[in-house]
Parts: sequence; C-alpha cells; structure tokens
Amino acid sequence: MTDLFGLLGFLIPLGILLLLFLSGVRIVNEYQNGVVFRLGRYVGLKRAGFRWLIPFVERMVIIDLRTVARDVPPQDVITRDNVSVKVSAVVYFRVIQADKAVLQVEDYLYATSQLAQTTLRAILGQVELDQLLSERERVNRDIQRVLDAHSDPWGIKVSNVEVKHIDLPLEMQRAIARQAEAERERRAKIIAAEGEHQAAEKLSMAADVLSRNPATLQLRYLQTLVEITTGGNHTILPIPLDILRAVGAAASRSGFGAPEDEHRHNGHGEEEGPPAGGLS
Repeated sequence: MTDLFGLLGFLIPLGILLLLFLSGVRIVNEYQNGVVFRLGRYVGLKRAGFRWLIPFVERMVIIDLRTVARDVPPQDVITRDNVSVKVSAVVYFRVIQADKAVLQVEDYLYATSQLAQTTLRAILGQVELDQLLSERERVNRDIQRVLDAHSDPWGIKVSNVEVKHIDLPLEMQRAIARQAEAERERRAKIIAAEGEHQAAEKLSMAADVLSRNPATLQLRYLQTLVEITTGGNHTILPIPLDILRAVGAAASRSGFGAPEDEHRHNGHGEEEGPPAGGLS
C-alpha cells in the first residue's frame, strides 16, 4: 500500500507537469506569424513551426500573412462634373508586419475595409465621369497609392485596387448612347467623304490615261458592257464609239438643239436675212 501511494505521488505531479507543457504548445503555420505577449507586454514574434509558451503567463495572437481580397460595398459617389454614380471595388492587401497589425489597430481587416470605402469616395469625387470610364487604370492606381500610404502604419501593404462596377443612372446611359451613336455617324460620314475624294482622284487619273489612246477607251467601253450583262439576262445593242463621236460632231455642226431660224420678209416677199443670233 505504501508503494502504491508513493507511485501515485510521483505520477500525479508528472501528469500535472505534462498537462502544463501541452497547454503551452502552439503550432504556427508557414503563412502565419504569432505575436507574443507576456503578462500583457509585447515580447516578440513567433515564426512558423513548433512553439511553446509559458502557460498562464504568455499569450500569442496568430496573424495571417496571406493576401486578403475584400469587396468594397457600392458607394454613392458624386463626380467632379456632378454626376451621381454607384461604384463598387475590390481591394487586395496583406499583412507584412504582424506586430503592427496587432499593436497599432484594433481590427486591421475592418479598419482597412472602412478606409477603402472613404478613399474610394474621396478619389472618385475628384475625377469626371469620362475619366472614370476611360482612365480606370489611373484611378485604380490613385486609390491604391492613397490606401497604401494610410495603412502603412498598421503594417499592411495594399497591393492592388480594382474598380469593379460602375452603376450609371438611366438618363446618363441614354445620353452616353446618343453620344456614341453621333460619334459613329460622324466617323461614317468622314470615311465616306474620304472615299469619295480618293475615288474622284483615281477617276481623274484614269481619265487622263484613257484619253491618251482611243483604243483603251474602246476596250473599257466593251468591258463595261460585259459587266452589265453578267448580272442577268440583258439584251444590249453595242454601238461603236466612232459612230457616237461622228453623230455628236454632226449634231454640233448642224446646230442640233438650237432654236429654229425665223425668216423675216419685207413688204415685197423677199427675205431680209437671218435673224440676230441665227446661223448664216
């Protein structure tokens, strides 16, 4: 009996010491850092691996060092040109100094989220709507730079900010659609005018080339007739260009299309001559 009590007296303290040892065991993952406090006072960081704390004396706060993505809720923003829009974004950040993330701010996740919302409203209120729509990369960089500067004392690095969605009023959407349509019409008219100008230049050059040799004009005339008959069943009576030129020359010599001569007679029935402006 004495030996049994002696064995229990040895095992009980040993079990208590084992429990105390196990209660102080901590495992820190590779992507984490542990901020250690001893009797409420900061004493250092614990890196990844097996760590042991003094039970009831030391306490460790685990901080995740991986990149965190946080949605910024839609914010009502009035741009510099007085257009009311709703803008949502996403912020990517991570903790680079775990001790500051614990000592300098109560809840770094909540603080960073609130800072992102206020910064988003402040930056977008300084730009116009056209800049917000067309220069989104620059706006993202401005928001990221301001966020990074304000969160640096908390040991946080803001790596990227992306404006995710811009909700425009219906009237503004219609105005932008009309503007885009007018711009497309303007471009279409300019392109058509440039095409007409280039075509006129080419036609003028072609006319100069064709006028140098009458045979080329005859060949072009025949080619045009072939192109006309290609589209369907047509009956065409080709007339040589020489005949057309001869008819035109004869018509010009005979005064075709000019007013008829009026003969004036004197009292004896003789012609006095052609009227003024007539042919002699």
